[in-house]
Amino acid sequence: QVQLVESGGGLVHPGGSLRLSCAASGFTFSNYAMSWYRQAPGKERELVAAITSVGGSTNYADSVKGRFTISRDNAKNTVYLQMNSLKPEDTAVYYCNAKLLHFGYWGQGTQVTVSS
Repeated sequence: QVQLVESGGGLVHPGGSLRLSCAASGFTFSNYAMSWYRQAPGKERELVAAITSVGGSTNYADSVKGRFTISRDNAKNTVYLQMNSLKPEDTAVYYCNAKLLHFGYWGQGTQVTVSS
């Protein structure tokens, strides 16, 4: 059974930091590219950051470049998103995604709220 379980979300003040984790099981994690997406109320889901299967390449949405860092630990079947200098506009549900060719899986999401 494939599972992607996100954790680490919560309420944080502007300028604060959070680290999201996504624990994967039920598939060969090291073969899959991993991404973080987010969806704010009334908006479409958008790509935040992505990392290749072996972690050699990453890419980021312009809105988070220099503030967010995606990483993975294939030994722990986990992908991370370190989020620094958080802004109110980062408020959203953050989703973990695994992709290999035409196969893809989603987690259930974790809420991140940035507010004073």
